[in-house]
Amino acid sequence: MDTLRRNNVSVAGRTDGPVLLLAHGFGCDQNMWRLIVPIVAQDHRLVLFDYVGSGQSDASAWDERRYSSLEGYAQDVLEICEALDLRDVTFVGHSVSAMVGVLAAAKAPHRIGRLVMVAPSPRYIDEDGYRGGFDADDIDELLESLESNYLGWSAAMAPVIMGNPDRPELGEELTTSFCATDPDMARVFARTTFLSDSRGDLKTVTVPTLVLECEQDVIAPREVGAYVHATIPGSRLVTLKATGHCPQLSAPQATAGAIGDFLGAAL
Repeated sequence: MDTLRRNNVSVAGRTDGPVLLLAHGFGCDQNMWRLIVPIVAQDHRLVLFDYVGSGQSDASAWDERRYSSLEGYAQDVLEICEALDLRDVTFVGHSVSAMVGVLAAAKAPHRIGRLVMVAPSPRYIDEDGYRGGFDADDIDELLESLESNYLGWSAAMAPVIMGNPDRPELGEELTTSFCATDPDMARVFARTTFLSDSRGDLKTVTVPTLVLECEQDVIAPREVGAYVHATIPGSRLVTLKATGHCPQLSAPQATAGAIGDFLGAAL
């Protein structure tokens, strides 16, 4: 019960259905899934949670050393699985959480039976032969801006990350989510996210995997989706007719439909 309170775990959907474990990305919380929950809850049991430092999690459980590595977030996932005795679940990870799912699956393959990677990126910084979307100076500038004025950074960056300028309410929602996160904890999560390099971990994936990308995404351009797909043997790549980095909000029907199609084929 301590783990469930710590991560503000909630359960919805069919009690006897296959389990989807929904993991949010940086600056967000489980509320980011609310538009697809009613769609997939008809056939699945849904487990949602907030990482420590996000949403309604227990901030007193924050440990900077633990959450300065994606391994710390993967440990949260596995402790939630243990607390609920979850096995063979489908882990649906948005953005950096896609890589958290990769780490969790490698550590406890009996817990994670399938991966759905929504707008994933194993490495945000460009290197020779690899395009992540940013050069090192871009990321340094992003982190310096975030650390010096988190609220100002959130107001400026959230609409860019969300995309869909013709639907400003989406950018406003992401701004609100960013601004509700404790700035000190957000700074650590940001550095953990944007400086991570999980490319080597992709080769450890042995479970059925769906890679969902958007047609336009400034955070995870399509070269990244192609790289993830090519690196994970047997993975399926689906390009959603959506823009921005959060298709679960901007295109919930398409996102839920792609997940449903994948699970129908994988089960």
